[in-house]
Amino acid sequence: MPAAVAGGLGRLPAPPGPFRAGFWRSPIRGPWLTSVFGLVLLVGIPVLFVTGALSYAAYNPDLGPLNDQTPDKGLLGFYLFDWPTRPYWLYRLTQGVHVTLGVVLVPVVLGKLWSVIPKLFEWPPVRSPAHALERLSLLMLVGGAVFEFVTGILNIQLYYVFPGSFYTLHFYGAWVFIAAFAVHVGLKFGRLVRALRSRPLWRELRTGVAGTKPEPPDADGLVATAPAAPTIARRGALALVGAGSLALLVVTAGQSIGGRLRRTALLAPHNRPPANGPNGFQVNKTAASVGVSPAMVGPDWRLELHGAGPVQVFTREQLLAMPQWPALLPIACVEGWSTEDQHWSGLRLADLAALAGVPDAADVLVDSVQPPGPYSSVVLRGNQVRDPLSLLALHVNGVDLALDHGYPARIIVPANPGVNNTKWVRRLTFRSR
Repeated sequence: MPAAVAGGLGRLPAPPGPFRAGFWRSPIRGPWLTSVFGLVLLVGIPVLFVTGALSYAAYNPDLGPLNDQTPDKGLLGFYLFDWPTRPYWLYRLTQGVHVTLGVVLVPVVLGKLWSVIPKLFEWPPVRSPAHALERLSLLMLVGGAVFEFVTGILNIQLYYVFPGSFYTLHFYGAWVFIAAFAVHVGLKFGRLVRALRSRPLWRELRTGVAGTKPEPPDADGLVATAPAAPTIARRGALALVGAGSLALLVVTAGQSIGGRLRRTALLAPHNRPPANGPNGFQVNKTAASVGVSPAMVGPDWRLELHGAGPVQVFTREQLLAMPQWPALLPIACVEGWSTEDQHWSGLRLADLAALAGVPDAADVLVDSVQPPGPYSSVVLRGNQVRDPLSLLALHVNGVDLALDHGYPARIIVPANPGVNNTKWVRRLTFRSR
């Protein structure tokens, strides 16, 4: 914005309400409280971003458009690599941390936004080109944070009201947000350090409402010019935010950790098994919800095996007559939930690759009987094919798979996102380099 325009705005009186400095009167607002919240986010946001990036990498998106629903990612996909299969609980850990931490940080984000809200109503809105850059980064930061947290929480609740693919929107939103976050940290880090040093944490934690005083006036205009009498101490504000985060941890983390804590995961759609029995563990999408009927996997179902030689076709009875191998693995999904470890048994993908004449398979294309759509087909890497725990599963917990769990055959691969453990498999195509 030209300096003349900015100067013209500066000569206009501030609009009434929040644009006037006297509107904001809380005596606990100031650089110190903002910096405490900022320090928590300075640690948490990078962990959130890295675990989110690992989630994207786990989908093996560079294997092709079947796995990757994000168009034209270009340079943003620079970090992709062969997602490992060990430890077998890797994706359960990284995605559980990503989702749980994202939920736990919500009160901290809200506390930080409350502490800096006067900055959002500065007048004039732009004073110089440098100030315009800072304001733009602030807009991207706040907008990006709200967008990422809202879309992430809606996805956890399986509430898909997005104007497009959650996968794509969340991916690009994350890059916009982290770019703004990096700029903001670069601009504010020195002030954060000085503010934290200005008053010891232990002293604030010992100061009650009666002893709460406003901070000295600051260059950022966070300290109220006409503060009201305190109704809460800074330690009270920190306790309120901390209690909110702790409560969200208790009602969320169990969906990833499992065990007895799963019963406390009240905000998680998969906090309890849907039924009892060997097939009574959680499922994201039922057969009916994706258009798979019992007739589609009835007596006429066959598995097609494609590779170096002629196509081979097997009935389920023929597959059951082959050597069966066990695997103790959970299902872990992008929404952060996971099952307990289940006892799977079936045919090793490595054995099927050898049977197809491609023992050194670089990848395998897995096709489901479900109608064409996202993830009705996926591609698994060669390292996933070769892992001895990677199975075309026919049984779980000693019984046939239920229809909702992928009968007559499904993929189960260690450390693999649940959506890539394709159910109702009808064709495997092993390919060499």
